[in-house]
Amino acid sequence: MKVLHQSQFFISYQCDKQRSFFIKFPHKTIKLGFCQLLAFRQQVKEIDLEAHFNGENSHGMEMLMLCNRQHFFVFNTVESIDLKEFITGTFAMLELNSLLTASV
Repeated sequence: MKVLHQSQFFISYQCDKQRSFFIKFPHKTIKLGFCQLLAFRQQVKEIDLEAHFNGENSHGMEMLMLCNRQHFFVFNTVESIDLKEFITGTFAMLELNSLLTASV
């Protein structure tokens, strides 16, 4: 497995042998197929960070269910910010790796 991207709270790995991805959360590591990773990215994109700061999300928590309700996560505001940056970085590295592989 090779590390794709690492942030303050999260690490993503790509395993070519298993043709899957792993995301290490603070208390759990989960395995994702590419379609599941895309679905996760969509959920993360839908997090409204402005709501955390303008009073609409007064509790400052985000809840996400992944992989057909196999995994449930609760993130605070700081983790939500880091998660958005993390998922962007992960897909940037995936794109970069695919460009490097295609040019070889």
